[in-house]
Amino acid sequence: GTTPTRAPPRPNKDAPKMPSVDLFLGPLIQCAEAATLGMPFEVWKTRMGRFRQEGTMEAFANIYKQGGVKAFWAGTGPKMIESGSKGMILMYAKEGINDNLRRAGMAPTLAGVLAGAGGGIAQVSVMGPCTYLVTGAVNNPGVGMLKTVQQTYARGGIAAFYPGGTAIAFRQATNWASRQGFTEFVRARMKLAFHGDVRAKLTKGQEVGAGVIGGTLACWNHPFEVARIEAQTLGNMGKPVGSMVTVMKDIVRVDGVGGLFRGIAPRVCLGIWQTLFMVTGAKLIKDELRKREMIAMPEVIAVASPHEPKIDTKKKVK
Repeated sequence: GTTPTRAPPRPNKDAPKMPSVDLFLGPLIQCAEAATLGMPFEVWKTRMGRFRQEGTMEAFANIYKQGGVKAFWAGTGPKMIESGSKGMILMYAKEGINDNLRRAGMAPTLAGVLAGAGGGIAQVSVMGPCTYLVTGAVNNPGVGMLKTVQQTYARGGIAAFYPGGTAIAFRQATNWASRQGFTEFVRARMKLAFHGDVRAKLTKGQEVGAGVIGGTLACWNHPFEVARIEAQTLGNMGKPVGSMVTVMKDIVRVDGVGGLFRGIAPRVCLGIWQTLFMVTGAKLIKDELRKREMIAMPEVIAVASPHEPKIDTKKKVK
């Protein structure tokens, strides 16, 4: 007899859904962030993290002396590659995790923290080599990018491009967990403060305000960034790089505890700028696309959590 044909399996409605639009939006938004003020803040912060004896404005002036305005965009080539790839990875992972956690009923702040951490860790694969090359371009402006790549590869292969990888992982996980989490926390409080309803819609100005506060608060993890810069500088010089804890101890031994917070001013500026693009900007763009019915509205279960303002499902969203 003939074998009955088996019906194809039905798609599972409860399976996690990953928003493919973020594969396009991520690189676009992150490259725009870096190409504008992101790159100068990055260069300024990297200079201060390496030359920790320099003051904030002294470091700014020394960068300008090295090559004028163009010096603030040193390492833009690898930075654009990094921004495009890490922006795609961050947005796809962060937004996908966040949407699925919210769909499962998790509160916005906790979902934001977990989604940000997941997206940040996912970025490390591309960020290691790219931040290494940007650090080299800032610290050794006379050495060409191709020569740095050749020297690094000859010294230790692919692995040589990942000094300070642990510090990058810690930094990225805590960076985006904090930026997304703090911003969501502030958004919830702003909704209550300005509109008296946690389900209300914030104005664009209020969204920007939440992003500025979230980006500023997220800079608590600056010691990881200073350790990353130091580790990658040692790697560029061909010197052995110890563990993240060892690098931090060496910085404290030479420069005191304050050495771990060198470059905090440009880092705060960079943190705000990146949050406005990758958290606030991403949300505003996706909200606009949903309004135009170009992408689907995520299904979110209303939850009451001890960490979030109470939701009254009978109230209408303003």
